[in-house]
Amino acid sequence: MRRVVPTIALAAAGLLYAASSTSAATLLTDTFEDGNSDPTPTLPPTEPPIDPGAPPAGFASVNALGQNGTTGGAGGPTVTVSTAASFLTAIATPGPLNIRVSGVLTLPGPMHDVTSDKTIVGVGAASGLTGGGLNIGLPVSAATSPPADAVHNVIVRNLNFTGTPDDAINVQMFSHHVWLDHNDLSDGYDGLIDIKRGSSYITVSWNHTHDHTKNMLLGHDDSNGAQDTGWLKVTYHHNWFDRTPQRNPRVRFGEPVQVVNNYFVYNTDVGVACQVNAGCVIEGNYFEDVEEPASNSYAGPNGRCVARNNVFAGESGTPVCSGTVQEPSTYYSYTVEDPNGIKAAVTAGAGTGKINI
Repeated sequence: MRRVVPTIALAAAGLLYAASSTSAATLLTDTFEDGNSDPTPTLPPTEPPIDPGAPPAGFASVNALGQNGTTGGAGGPTVTVSTAASFLTAIATPGPLNIRVSGVLTLPGPMHDVTSDKTIVGVGAASGLTGGGLNIGLPVSAATSPPADAVHNVIVRNLNFTGTPDDAINVQMFSHHVWLDHNDLSDGYDGLIDIKRGSSYITVSWNHTHDHTKNMLLGHDDSNGAQDTGWLKVTYHHNWFDRTPQRNPRVRFGEPVQVVNNYFVYNTDVGVACQVNAGCVIEGNYFEDVEEPASNSYAGPNGRCVARNNVFAGESGTPVCSGTVQEPSTYYSYTVEDPNGIKAAVTAGAGTGKINI
């Protein structure tokens, strides 16, 4: 099998982060136990694991909260699911598990919980979820520090999300070490990727978002500082924010939040909105026809942002940024690619069908 490896990299300590993966392992089909009206996937312990390709860059790679990087279902069995029932059983199964989604699964709405130590990947370019979204996190509570059982170590890659009645992906309640990569997200009701309530050490990379208004939130409310201050540490890199008017992302409280080497096109309201004492580093991006590429005074209390080494093409304006922000390099090493090449790199490499699953 020929490997297609766009060498589009966000490097860390000499490690090339590429939009690639090695060849897929043998797939399983859904297997149900006789006489069981609630089908469950068979999880053979000897099935070859999913090869995730290069590990995530950015915050999902950081050693923190007892988790060294983000490995998902590594070390666990692998199952391929092709029905909503078997998918929902798989994401609720305790322990490490690699879940391959084959085809488009119509879930009941609105949201479905994913347990810790899971890798969820779509098979091929067209597999995905509709009708319901994924919730990565415990139920909402007033906790102000990470609980011992916080959901952690979850990877979601190469899936199409559309037609969701709430969020496509919601991360909440101090969930940590989550990697959302190479997905295509569109046409939902609320957010496409919302991260909130103290969640941290998350990387959002190589996703294509389109045909949607309220794109991504990081921090959901101006009054939630008790949970969010000191958390919401997220890296957004190599995403294609494709005509999504707002929340690209909209950030509250998080610091540092790194928005690096993304392609923004015709975001008619605002690109990056950094509010409520959030601290954003916005660098190496390509903005095309974005009137307000970044702002720390978009709505509500001001945040802080540093914008550097970006390209502003077409009818783009200039960032409205002020203040100082903690550097992402405090947590991880990285190299910023030349922003002049980001439009071509991201449109070629973002979304589904770019990694071999």
